[in-house]
Amino acid sequence: MDSLFADEAFDRRPSIVAPGAVWIPGFLSEQAQSWIIARWAEWQSGPVPPHATTIAGHPMSVRTIGLGWHWRPGRYDRRAADVNNRRVLPFPDWMTRLGRQVLQAATAVVDDADDQPADTAAAWGFVPNGYHPDVALVNYYDAQAKMGMHQDKDEFDPAPVVSLSLGDTCLFRFGNSEHRNRPYTDLRLASGDAFVFGGPARFAYHGVRSIQPGTAPEAGRLDHLGGGRINITMRTTGRG
Repeated sequence: MDSLFADEAFDRRPSIVAPGAVWIPGFLSEQAQSWIIARWAEWQSGPVPPHATTIAGHPMSVRTIGLGWHWRPGRYDRRAADVNNRRVLPFPDWMTRLGRQVLQAATAVVDDADDQPADTAAAWGFVPNGYHPDVALVNYYDAQAKMGMHQDKDEFDPAPVVSLSLGDTCLFRFGNSEHRNRPYTDLRLASGDAFVFGGPARFAYHGVRSIQPGTAPEAGRLDHLGGGRINITMRTTGRG
């Protein structure tokens, strides 16, 4: 049974999942995975601790840390008024550089595709040197956590979203911009994978259906958290 879910049983080549959406498996090295996971220990010590955001009166099953801005449905603030009213940690410069590297890799995937015009990546907003993310939502998923299909639409700037996965593999569903139903694509995002969506896919519905416990590689293990997955999504709020 384990062999059915091993990475080698799936096609893990970089690919265009939908117009504007690019998956880059194995983007982060083992060293980079370990280093970023170690940053979680710093972030979770505050000033704003990991918390479950409440949506329509119900707490999410993931715990979130905001860098740069604090998110709650429909707004971004510098202070976490719904947690402890403390100011969030700044958005780190190294994350901007990393986001640009992901966009550069995504651009290469698009440019190498035989069925895409030469200027497609730029049309999708994949402009690495012009990418200036100012917020990261760092979500921790335990083995039972999920995230329903949703759009990332609280930002004023439609720059691409850059996502990084660490820890256990998740079953990720990436859909369309009109509704939560088909067409959609299910992917297994593993530790070290990057995913970018911008342009025509910027407001696509997407979600996490499940976490697959015990699938993290050695460099991506979250033993100090009891396993699970960390997902980092960089966005550009446009709030200045």
